[in-house]
Amino acid sequence: MFSKTCEYGIRAVIYISATGSLDNKIGINAISSNIEAPVHFTAKILQPLVHSDIISSKKGVNGGFYMNSKQKLRTLIEVVRAIDGDVLFSGCGMGLKTCSDEEPCPMHDKFKQIRTDLRTMMETTTIDDMAMMLKNGRKFIRKDELHEQEL
Repeated sequence: MFSKTCEYGIRAVIYISATGSLDNKIGINAISSNIEAPVHFTAKILQPLVHSDIISSKKGVNGGFYMNSKQKLRTLIEVVRAIDGDVLFSGCGMGLKTCSDEEPCPMHDKFKQIRTDLRTMMETTTIDDMAMMLKNGRKFIRKDELHEQEL
């Protein structure tokens, strides 16, 4: 459902929320490794998230990415909007440009309900909700020894 860019963005904000802080900024190499994305691609993905104030960054020797308590309370839909916009929540499930309630594609009614349910979940789930599950070991982004040692 999400673009690959958006998938990596969601993973990144959850990882940063779970592991980073103002006193413990997370470097791009650690982020890309733990979300299993290329370093340069990860850097590009994080730019709109910083610009949208979903995450923060600091340059320099002790630099990296982190989130404050207000940012952690942002919802997942804000991450999606910063990266992909709203097209997922309004577009046709078959990718048709002319699909609408008045002229529906064969998938329209079922996909419309899925979009509505997804939007509701994304609007009511905070980044911190997901990060807490990661920190508690109930869920994972990357399940291996490296990940478990870092959390």
